Amino acid sequence: MRLLALLTVAVALLSAEAQSQTGAPTMSPTPTAPVAAASHAPGEVSAAAAAIVAAFGRHDPRAYFALFAPEATFVFHTTPQRLNSRAEYQAEWAKWEKEDGFRVRSCKSSDQRVQVLGDAAVFTHTVVTEISTKQGPTTMRERETIVFRRDGGKWIAVHEHLSPLPE
Repeated sequence: MRLLALLTVAVALLSAEAQSQTGAPTMSPTPTAPVAAASHAPGEVSAAAAAIVAAFGRHDPRAYFALFAPEATFVFHTTPQRLNSRAEYQAEWAKWEKEDGFRVRSCKSSDQRVQVLGDAAVFTHTVVTEISTKQGPTTMRERETIVFRRDGGKWIAVHEHLSPLPE
């Protein structure tokens, strides 16, 4: 316990020293951990979204679906109904592959924005996706929103919404 008290004092002294050298405001040791964690959140959410885009773009459904919570929901302009779980979307994906010859050839993300709201975050971006089906190759330009929640120190997707990008 005494060691913990000494470490707390040392951190406070180092913070005060850093403030005097940089002019930055000093924060007490207790609030620093949550503030530091929150400051990393936008980058963590961006990395989680990048992993989703990368797995989708290389047509890796196993890796892609692992990045969504089982209870995640999905709203796509290409399906007539909301998909109420990851399992429903996996079944739809398998149907597309079997019936339509669906294959993702690439997916590129731009115009990204992250909004962190405590243990939830909203990621929006524009995606250009190249797919192929039995009808041939197609390029889709869409806007997408992915909602994340922090789960055990990691960001997991709980909702995805995709809409066509207006011309």
